[in-house]
Amino acid sequence: MTTKTKLELTWPGKHKRPRLEPRILLEDKALSHHAAPRTAPDLFAGTDSSALSPAPSDDNLLIQGDNLLALKALEGKYAGKVKCVFIDPPYNTGSAFTHYDDGVEHSLWLTLIRDRLEIIRTLLAEDGSLWITIDDNEAHYLKVVCDEVFGRGNFVSNVVWQKTLTRRNDARALSTAHDHVLVYAKTFEKFSVNKLDSSDKQRATYQNRDNDPRGDWLPVPFHAPNIRPNLTYEIITPGGRSLWPPKGRHWSTTKEKLEDLIADNRIYFGLDGKGMAQRKKFWSESDNKMVPWTWWGYEEAGDNREANREAKEIAEFTEIDVTFDTPKPEKLS
Repeated sequence: MTTKTKLELTWPGKHKRPRLEPRILLEDKALSHHAAPRTAPDLFAGTDSSALSPAPSDDNLLIQGDNLLALKALEGKYAGKVKCVFIDPPYNTGSAFTHYDDGVEHSLWLTLIRDRLEIIRTLLAEDGSLWITIDDNEAHYLKVVCDEVFGRGNFVSNVVWQKTLTRRNDARALSTAHDHVLVYAKTFEKFSVNKLDSSDKQRATYQNRDNDPRGDWLPVPFHAPNIRPNLTYEIITPGGRSLWPPKGRHWSTTKEKLEDLIADNRIYFGLDGKGMAQRKKFWSESDNKMVPWTWWGYEEAGDNREANREAKEIAEFTEIDVTFDTPKPEKLS
């Protein structure tokens, strides 16, 4: 008999937690721009309690201040209601940036991120999710901390984002071209993602090889992993060839179902009728969607140069200095 031992990451100061009292958000009217007349009491970002005034409960919030205190202030009203959270924490690389400290001691960084993750989890709805950009410097430690806060079973994926197209030949070893996007669900069973529209490249994989009146189709293998006796049988192709499932696999349906599919011209054996059985997946019968994958190339998700260009355009349009050392491209969100 074996017993399971819970493993967790430890670090100096892990069990020292800040005492956080309930917080409120106060509006700075000089910085407020409301899209609609305010009709209900609400609390907004700011510093002067005299500036408090009614606002629509679904208005956007731009909060200035310590993000831990801001999260704590959101907790009272939005706990269990947030569908999606995206954070871009300091990567802790030791680099010098104008707007934030990117070189705190490693154990302190772990404590700071842990405290924020715990409140974020409280804010998330049961079908909500958290998306975190990070690089190799802290990514794998962050993964373990997230496992502890959210539970390993709620880990969704580690997306790899191609952040640059420029190869640095002065790199000490390998030139880094990517960042990570760690994705966690509040409750994995209730989490779902939107499918993407099929690209022209995906559409081009559908062809009408046999002039089927139902239009273009994609050949899909007619066998699956494992061996089940009722799904292991001989198929005689129209060209007279004998087929059996590849080693360690079985056919996708029973023999009776296969005969129905053949009668409906949904099984393809090649132009000569002697090829491996393939099932037709018709474009007209599909939802024409694609499941997102874990590789986000610059074409779909942008890169650092695009992010810097966008930040510059915002600064020129608003005539406000919004320069930031490490912006993220709009496509990434």
